[in-house]
Amino acid sequence: MLIGLIVLGFALLTFTFGSGSGAIGGGLGTIFDPITNGASRALKPARDLVNWFDETLAARGDKDRLTKELEEARGQAVAGQVALEENRQLRKLVGLKEAGKIPDSYSPVTVNVVGRSPTVWFTTVNINAGSSAGVKVNDPVISGDGLVGRISSVSGSGAVVTLIADSSSAVSSMIVPGGAQGVVRPKLGDPETLVLEFLDETRNVSRGQTVVTSGWRGDGLSSLYPRGIPIGEITRAPIDEREAIQSVELKPFADLRNLDVLQVLTGGNRG
Repeated sequence: MLIGLIVLGFALLTFTFGSGSGAIGGGLGTIFDPITNGASRALKPARDLVNWFDETLAARGDKDRLTKELEEARGQAVAGQVALEENRQLRKLVGLKEAGKIPDSYSPVTVNVVGRSPTVWFTTVNINAGSSAGVKVNDPVISGDGLVGRISSVSGSGAVVTLIADSSSAVSSMIVPGGAQGVVRPKLGDPETLVLEFLDETRNVSRGQTVVTSGWRGDGLSSLYPRGIPIGEITRAPIDEREAIQSVELKPFADLRNLDVLQVLTGGNRG
């Protein structure tokens, strides 16, 4: 009933305003004003609901757009940070070459780490270059900080690097300055510490000294690693004069937990 009156009222109002003002129009207005006002009040919640839906949908659209823009900005920021970090690591690798730490006889192949050892011991990583890039088994592998390990297996497009923290690793090394020599091995039970063994006890060894590869050659044999590549810094040197064989602990320069950009030293010679 109310809806019928509302429709009739709107029709009469339209007719009245279309025909001009006058007595009839004024009379009809007097009659239908209460009805139209009541209808307007009755329909207000519906209009408000429609407006709320419109505003909500518009706000949701704005939120989705802003969320997408924020995700894109974050992605660009992360990509920029990754590029800056790779650039930093590459500069450090170039610095090793310019400092004469890498013999000219070697041809460095820059690679990225694409897989890591599933254990806490950080014994191997996978890289994205293999035999097609000239990579061979036993090629030395370095980061911008120093020695990382050696190539232990190769496929056409990838390779596995066995790190110096692996239990099978043994690197002929020497302390600089001083020249005391020995073999660097991982410390059992501590993947972040290396041990330099078989030192001459007559040598003076102290914390803070640098350990590098010795690159020895003799009797047709030679070291897997060229001479002079940084390995680590001595952190503990408990010298016992009663023992002919001594050992010192060192922290590797390369962060074996977080390797990313590396170089494989291909070609060259050992020693």
